[in-house]
Amino acid sequence: MKIAIINGPNLNLLGKREPSVYGQKSFEDFLAELRARHPAVEIRYYQSNVEGELINEIQKQGFEVDGIIFNPGGYTHTSVALRDAVSAIAAPVIEVHISNVHAREDFRQVSYISGVAKGTIAGLGLQGYELAILHFQQLVATKN
Repeated sequence: MKIAIINGPNLNLLGKREPSVYGQKSFEDFLAELRARHPAVEIRYYQSNVEGELINEIQKQGFEVDGIIFNPGGYTHTSVALRDAVSAIAAPVIEVHISNVHAREDFRQVSYISGVAKGTIAGLGLQGYELAILHFQQLVATKN
């Protein structure tokens, strides 16, 4: 099984950026833990602060993997182009947010991605990524 995790802007600063909201662990450290806990899953990882690069990666991975876990960061609330990229691919996408975007500023409560994603996980910290992996594993297992 192949899963791509694609993170958007400012998520390269996890562990440094607002630790009270996003935690103190870097995503690279968390990714190593995820890979250790799920050795049967090929977990690909990509992060960019640039919208067009995220679109290119979604298009690339969207026809190669069994699922995409996508945290669009601040682009969640602004990017029709990312929504269109998610709509255009074959792989199902689970939108993940570390914080509970619905309990934050009003503008964060609008997602251009949710309507085209298979599901959304928000507010569970980094655990949301693992829950998405578990869902994709179950999805693939029920197909076989």
